[in-house]
Amino acid sequence: MSVRTPPLELRVLTGPNLYFLRPAVKLTLDATDALAADAATVLGWQQALARRAHPVGLPGSESRADAVAEVAAALVRRVGASLRRRLAAVARPGDDGTVIAAYPFRHRGRAEEFGLAVASAFAELTAGRLTPLAAVAAARDQLAGVQAGPLVRALRPEIPVVAVTGTNGKTTTTRLISHLVAADGRVPGWSSTDGIVIDGVVVETGDWSGPGGAGRVLADPSVQVAITETARGGILLRGVGVAYNDVSVVTNISADHLGTLGVHTVEQLAEVKSVVTRITKPSGWAVLNAEDDLVYAMRQVTRARLWLYGANPDDPRIAEAVAAGGRGITVIDGDIVVLERGHDPMHVLPVSSVPLTLGGASRVNVANVLAATAAALGIGCSLEAVQAGLTSFAGDAEHNAGRLNSYLVGDGASGTVVILDLAHNEASLQSLLEVGAAFRRPGGQLAVVVCTAGDRSDEAIHAMGQMAASQADRMVIAGKSKYLRGRAVGEMDALWRGGAVEAGLLDVPGYPDELEALGALLDGELAPGSVIAMCTLEQRAECVAEILARGGHELTPTEISARVAVG
Repeated sequence: MSVRTPPLELRVLTGPNLYFLRPAVKLTLDATDALAADAATVLGWQQALARRAHPVGLPGSESRADAVAEVAAALVRRVGASLRRRLAAVARPGDDGTVIAAYPFRHRGRAEEFGLAVASAFAELTAGRLTPLAAVAAARDQLAGVQAGPLVRALRPEIPVVAVTGTNGKTTTTRLISHLVAADGRVPGWSSTDGIVIDGVVVETGDWSGPGGAGRVLADPSVQVAITETARGGILLRGVGVAYNDVSVVTNISADHLGTLGVHTVEQLAEVKSVVTRITKPSGWAVLNAEDDLVYAMRQVTRARLWLYGANPDDPRIAEAVAAGGRGITVIDGDIVVLERGHDPMHVLPVSSVPLTLGGASRVNVANVLAATAAALGIGCSLEAVQAGLTSFAGDAEHNAGRLNSYLVGDGASGTVVILDLAHNEASLQSLLEVGAAFRRPGGQLAVVVCTAGDRSDEAIHAMGQMAASQADRMVIAGKSKYLRGRAVGEMDALWRGGAVEAGLLDVPGYPDELEALGALLDGELAPGSVIAMCTLEQRAECVAEILARGGHELTPTEISARVAVG
């Protein structure tokens, strides 16, 4: 082979991943020539490589993309066989004229060189410069004398691991599980998008929801239970940080970050997230949201015992799981109840006694509480410890910063409640609006401050604008400076307003930042008993300071229950 053509990307995945439940290499290959080749040529590749699983299809068609992907996988296997190695390989069409091929490995040096050799062989084959067998021989020659390099193995924890994934609610759920573990007398270590916390002490800040976070937690000898928030990006870019977990929790699957890293649909997103359930021990528990179809479908790919959760006690999915030997957790007559075949229902606590649920007003946090309770019981926490932990974990800035934190400005009944939340996508904005409506007193208004990061799609921002405008009495836009993610200042304003127009709202003021938006609403003419539901990404601390400077205070669980009960 005269020229070595590198892959478009060679990514080493050091843990369980979308393709294999062990370290693997992912190759992104330029398939432009192959997608445009005549059918006879593609058929010849298939016949020479002894693979013909897909019809060759027309140039540029989906069938052609599948056929070319299988040619890439067959090439990986044939090069491996030429080296007397039986090598598994999978492939799928990628984005923009590419295919993705993946194969597991043990030694990093040999795996990377193998990928480079396969990429060159694929390029030479599809450009018509080498026959299939000549391309395999050239790759074999290129690998002569290559050193194995270091052994790569995913971490194999010796302590219980709870892995939490999903679209929304991951951070809240990991925080609560950690709190319940501490209430049980064990030292928790948890990693999330907000940082790493060991036994209640923040040791790292920033986004640690990838494999590095899991590794950092497991490296601390004081940790007795690891709780890891597992994000989609970490799975796709490096793989999961551990070889297995004892309990997996999947909160929900909804549209978020679609169009990036090769994930374009919620079904593809669910496939990525399902890796966490696929590596749960058979003796462990897969805690799945029974009310989410894509999450519920993950029961088919996990080896673990099934524990479904959902607020509807009549959900047939929960009944079926219990009948099959799994468990369920739900709400019956206002009580959190665990269901298990052959056992009387185990009552945990009334929902109203759990501050995180905001007096039951937060449907999302009720679900998070059910999931966290199941996870804690699943790793052996006592019922008494779980009860104590649930009653002592408030939905305030101390316990759950940035997630539905509520404040009161003005006199009690007539004062304005301000709810601060990350609310970065459609599902979380809907949750914020629902809670805001529950806090509004009769005659009060619901005002919403909208903003999000610039890496959301135009369609998502438009939809969020329509959602906010259709459910709120007033809507204002807060500008961004740190989270533009490549967009120009003010670019998203037109998208927000376009969505609002769809809902019939034409007057949507914009402000340079979150703090000015909040000040404008507090200085405006809001009716007594109103609510400001506010998306905060950049200036949460400044907004809290402004609220306190105006004589406001954070609502206590008792005040929240009273407000919700009247509203």
